[in-house]
Amino acid sequence: MLKFKKGQKFKIMQITDMQEIPAVSPDTLKLLNAALDAEKPDLVVYTGDQIKGYGVTYKGRGSALEAAVSKTIATLLEPVTSRHIPFCVTFGNHDQQVGISNHDQFEHIYKKLPGCVGEQAEGIDGGGTSCIEIKASDGGKTAFALYLMDSGTDAKGGGYEPVDPKIIDWYKKTRDRLAQENGAFVPALVFQHIPVCEFYSVLKRVPKNTKGSVRTFRTHKNEWYVLGDTCGKDDFFEEAPSIPDVNTGEFAALKEKGDVLGIYVGHDHKNSFVGRYEGVDLGYTQSSGFNVYGNGVYRGVRVFEIDENDPKNYTTKTLLFKDLVGNKVQKPVSDWIQRHSPETMDAAIPMITKAVAVLVAVVAVIIILSLLL
Repeated sequence: MLKFKKGQKFKIMQITDMQEIPAVSPDTLKLLNAALDAEKPDLVVYTGDQIKGYGVTYKGRGSALEAAVSKTIATLLEPVTSRHIPFCVTFGNHDQQVGISNHDQFEHIYKKLPGCVGEQAEGIDGGGTSCIEIKASDGGKTAFALYLMDSGTDAKGGGYEPVDPKIIDWYKKTRDRLAQENGAFVPALVFQHIPVCEFYSVLKRVPKNTKGSVRTFRTHKNEWYVLGDTCGKDDFFEEAPSIPDVNTGEFAALKEKGDVLGIYVGHDHKNSFVGRYEGVDLGYTQSSGFNVYGNGVYRGVRVFEIDENDPKNYTTKTLLFKDLVGNKVQKPVSDWIQRHSPETMDAAIPMITKAVAVLVAVVAVIIILSLLL
């Protein structure tokens, strides 16, 4: 049972987008070990894309594939399991692409590791949707709750799936049950992989090509944004929020009763900020894995501290590789490429179009010069 310790704050660490391969990067493990040593959290929350499910790094089928994935996940979670820290997990769009469902990963891999907490929500298919209750220091009422939601995967035709309405209904029922059992709505944080559409509401739209702005796509095609006024001075925003094309009303449900204090996600590796919209904190945590695109030594994790006596005024901060480990990475050339690569196909298309235009112009100049000489 998770519970507050009398007179102490409950500390949670969010780790997201490790997106690792069987040959796990030593830099990923250095970051995780250093962060855990620095903060000593009471609980670790993994918010998806633990593994790079696409590509050819995971080989085999059936039991052979499961063994390969199990070995990688055990390596990635060893910094937590070896320290006997409880953990819970939800999934991203890439985990199940390996060929093992989220349900099977959750039930057959993660739950076999020491310290795994949470049970799949009743009536919800798959894995990674659960409610984690943190009891009061006297062991009585539930003092705080965490809702982990499986936010789905890639949508057919491009973009990303919205959160299943069944999960939203499950949240409402769970929220109301906890309120009935505890005499009031229980303050909570929500963790999932893909951001809700309202994340754009904590950004500020600016004219095209404004210095420091980010170009966005799909439902916000050819718009440009910077961080909004409610974001912090040390926050960074370098990647278009990859939201679903369809809004199924998740945010509206989560803010309805005032119990949800914040929604924290991963997915877009180069973003790390917290803004406030309609009374709810909307936060990004940057990626922590070094075998996938990211923000160099600004990769990191996020930490939350919750006071049992004042849970609504929780605090959060990020810990960066550069501060914990240093400014040198093991594969600097690979890291440079990862930092400058397009994040998604939507982001790649303008870059490809521009490169083709430049190439055409160069060829045209060469042809003109050859005709003149």
